[in-house]
Formats: sequence, structure tokens, C-alpha cells
Amino acid sequence: MADEHPARLASQRSMRAVEGKTKEAWLSLFTDDAFIEDPVGISPLDPEGKGHRGNTAIGVFWDTFIGPNQIKFDIRQSYACGNEVANVGAITTTTPDGTKAVAEGVFVYKVNTEGKLVSLRAFWEFEQMMARMMPSAASVEASP
Repeated sequence: MADEHPARLASQRSMRAVEGKTKEAWLSLFTDDAFIEDPVGISPLDPEGKGHRGNTAIGVFWDTFIGPNQIKFDIRQSYACGNEVANVGAITTTTPDGTKAVAEGVFVYKVNTEGKLVSLRAFWEFEQMMARMMPSAASVEASP
């Protein structure tokens, strides 16, 4: 079945671990020298635009951007080729205060021959996400 493509399976495991808030399960999906670019290029999440490389940096990425938040994936399309998969959809991040941010984009996962992630590259526009950010009901009520 097409759903059994190694990169697609790794992406699904990654998304489940993030939604389930299981850091160790998520980290175990990556090779020791893997990297994450989320989003690709320079952004407030990666001011130098170099990505997060290696286990330590990927763990810090979790602690900073994933761990404190609730994250939900809505993948509408998925294209697997070679040792990669490109998932098209949206990621909704809900912060501890209830603010919601939606990143629409293309999320590319690449695996090695053992099915471990060597890279995760997310193509989404930070400014677009910020423009559509939905503050929590509590922060709206507190506004003057």
C-alpha cells in the first residue's frame, strides 16, 4: 500500500509523537546527525536560518516550540517519492494561554535506508501565520 512508504510512515510517527507530547518517542525517530528547518530559512524561530542540527539541537527545538504547546496536524495531501514525503496541510499550535496559530504549508520528511528521519523541512510563511493568529478568548476579553 502507498501508505506504507517509509518516509510517510516516519512522518506519521513524528506527527503522532508531537500530538501525543511524547518527546522521547519523537527524538528516537531521528538519526544522530538529523536536522530540522521549521520553517525553512530565516525566521524568529531560527534567526540565522541554519536549522536545528543534531540530537541536542532537536531536543531544544522540542523544549522551545513543541513541548509547551498543543499541536494538531491536518494533512490534506501526501506525496511520497524516493526516500522523502511531502505532506500538504496545516499545523495548528495552541499556546498555554489559548492563542491559536495556523501554519499552512508543505512539510517534507526524508529518511535513511533504515527509515529514520535525516531531515524535516517545513515550508510555511511566518508572517502569514502571524496575520491569522487567533488570540485566546481570555486575552480578547482582557483587551481594553
